[in-house]
Amino acid sequence: MRTSTIKRNTAETKIELSLNLDGKGESRIDTGCGFFDHMLTLFSKHSKIDLDVTCKGDINVDYHHTVEDIGIVLGKTLLEALGDKKGINRYADTILPMDESLILTAIDISGRSYLGFDVLFPSQKIGDFDTELVEEFFMALVRSAEITLHIKKMAGENSHHIAEGIFKSFARSLRVAVALDENFKDQLPSTKGVL
Repeated sequence: MRTSTIKRNTAETKIELSLNLDGKGESRIDTGCGFFDHMLTLFSKHSKIDLDVTCKGDINVDYHHTVEDIGIVLGKTLLEALGDKKGINRYADTILPMDESLILTAIDISGRSYLGFDVLFPSQKIGDFDTELVEEFFMALVRSAEITLHIKKMAGENSHHIAEGIFKSFARSLRVAVALDENFKDQLPSTKGVL
C-alpha cells in the first residue's frame, strides 16, 4: 500500500500528515487557515489522494510558516509513499478551467526538484491569506518531493479562482503521474535506471 505518515515539530509548527496515494479523495484538514484548508481539501478530492493534515503553527505571526512547512511535509510523504517508483506513469499535464481562469500544470516525478511558476495574482490577499504563499507552498513541496513542476496561468482575473485552479490542476496532474500502469508495473520509467 502506497501510504506515508510524517510528524514534524519545529519552534514554528507542529505538523502531522498522512496520505494514501490509492485513496478515494477523502480528507481531514486543520491548518488554522480556512483558505488553505479549502485548497488542500480540493487537492485531495481531485487527486483522489486521501489526506489527513493537522498543524499547530504560529499563525499569530502570519500563515507563512504553516503553509511552507506543510509543503515540506506533504512533499516528504509523497516521496516516501512512492517508494521505488516502479510502474508509475511519471509524467502528466492538465489544463484546467476555473470560471474565467485557465491554469496549466505539468509534472515529472523526476528525482530532480524544480518549480516553474508563471503566475501573477491580481491581488495580494485572498481574505487573510497572502497570495504569494501559493508559490511558497509549491516551492517547498517540489524540493522535498524531488519533482519537476510547471504551473502557468493562461488566463484569470480573480485571485481565488486562480489559486483554486492551480490546486485542482496540480491535483489532476499528480493523480495521473503517480498512477500505476499495470503493463509496466515492474519497470522504472527511466532509461537511466533511477529516479
